[in-house]
Amino acid sequence: MREYKLYIDGKFVDSRSGRVDDTLNPFDGSVVARFAVASREDVNAAVSAARKAFDSGVWPGMPAADRAAYMKKIGDRINEKAAQLVELEVLDSGSTLKKAREDIFLTARAFNIFSRLAAGENEREMTDISKPGFARNYLRYEPVGVVGAIIPWNFPLKMAAWKLGPALAAGCTVVLKPSELTPVTAMELAKIIDEVGLPAGVVNIVPGYGPDAGEALVRHPGVDKIAFTGSTAVGKKIMELAANDFKRLTLECGGKSANIVLDDADMDLAIDGSLYGMFYHSGQCCEAATRLLVHEKVYDGFVSALVEKAKRMKLGDPMDESTDIGPLISKKQESRVFGYIESGRKDGFKVALGGGATCLPELSKGNFVEPTIFLDVDNRSKIAQEEIFGPVLVVSRFSSDEEAVRLANDVVYGLAAGVWSKDIVRARKIAEKLKAGTVWINEWHLLNERAPFGGYKQSGVGREFGRIGLEEYMEIKHIHVDDGVPRQKRSWYDTVVSKGEEGSKQ
Repeated sequence: MREYKLYIDGKFVDSRSGRVDDTLNPFDGSVVARFAVASREDVNAAVSAARKAFDSGVWPGMPAADRAAYMKKIGDRINEKAAQLVELEVLDSGSTLKKAREDIFLTARAFNIFSRLAAGENEREMTDISKPGFARNYLRYEPVGVVGAIIPWNFPLKMAAWKLGPALAAGCTVVLKPSELTPVTAMELAKIIDEVGLPAGVVNIVPGYGPDAGEALVRHPGVDKIAFTGSTAVGKKIMELAANDFKRLTLECGGKSANIVLDDADMDLAIDGSLYGMFYHSGQCCEAATRLLVHEKVYDGFVSALVEKAKRMKLGDPMDESTDIGPLISKKQESRVFGYIESGRKDGFKVALGGGATCLPELSKGNFVEPTIFLDVDNRSKIAQEEIFGPVLVVSRFSSDEEAVRLANDVVYGLAAGVWSKDIVRARKIAEKLKAGTVWINEWHLLNERAPFGGYKQSGVGREFGRIGLEEYMEIKHIHVDDGVPRQKRSWYDTVVSKGEEGSKQ
């Protein structure tokens, strides 16, 4: 059995409490690995190491090209170990082989993309702020400091890259807390970081539980910024805890994304895209297409075809190449999803597909919920308003573009949305009215580390990816340089100083 220690200050160490836990395979409940569980004392040690690495300048003071080279080495090493990482991601998170392969590829790509951003210029002159000969002005981007990064269980390695990439590129040092449900690939990443020779303390990885390790990280006065992906409820708690010392925050939280199918859409494409948008990774995606809004002119035919195609999706062993939908992460999550399905039944909404646990004996040990589709759902109902994080699709109808926009925006979330239409001008007009950080037209789930990602409303604070995401890990400093203007010609001279001089002469 694999065993993992904490990674603190360039060393693999036991937890100070001695606590270890097992991480379980969502497919059959078998033990994947045993890992050290970080305590508050371990988090304190990790923050101290990160603080030392930052304050000493070993990382922020390193030439940008050298930092970029380290990051590229990490990405290259991930590609070299891709086969092993794919297998471990499947075992630990329940990802299908198809998803895991994509995740590992995108993890390596993220490090390579941010390595190029690391080598960019972090100072520029502002040429339009004052007259020539009076002053020069500069904007300087400086690393915010020590970052506490907290990631969820649905995309374990990719989320680690999404936090570490911009933080390291900016010159920050990091304490990363992976989920206690999926620590394996994050700890394999720790091995890679160690292998490439990243200076001690620059990255520290401490899997643990939220009330202990997570809260200790957020509260720690030595942490300058928290970067979090997870539920809105936990995001709110982090905002409260971080307020005491004004920590910088990037929060990517919940979603209840509206997927709008117009009456002029390519129906075959929209059906495929809607199934992919909803049931990818068993619906355990923050920006999943969980609310399907279909124009009433095409509703009946579209829904009928959608349900028939959904019936052909294979629920099964994520290690099987033919599996489309794998297990949920845990029994707790399985129970939570069934609770929402029961709520939808009690509200009287028609179940067009699924609604139960699989009857296949080979899946009996896993955490499985059948792909479930509810029809004609009231947009104010619990299953339409709350994030379920499982394979449960709610379908509603609308009669006009204006109604579609109103329904789409009538939730507390605003992470993503989509529009399917052959008329791109029409689709763009709708997209511009949707209160969501990402809107796809005739597509879903296509995120790119070069383009910003984040949410409106209770879906989060700040943006990830690209230059915009990089700047979330930086403080912006304005430097004003006088160009030698005589003191008597300065704008402020006559306000106070000149009068003082006149008084002194009398």
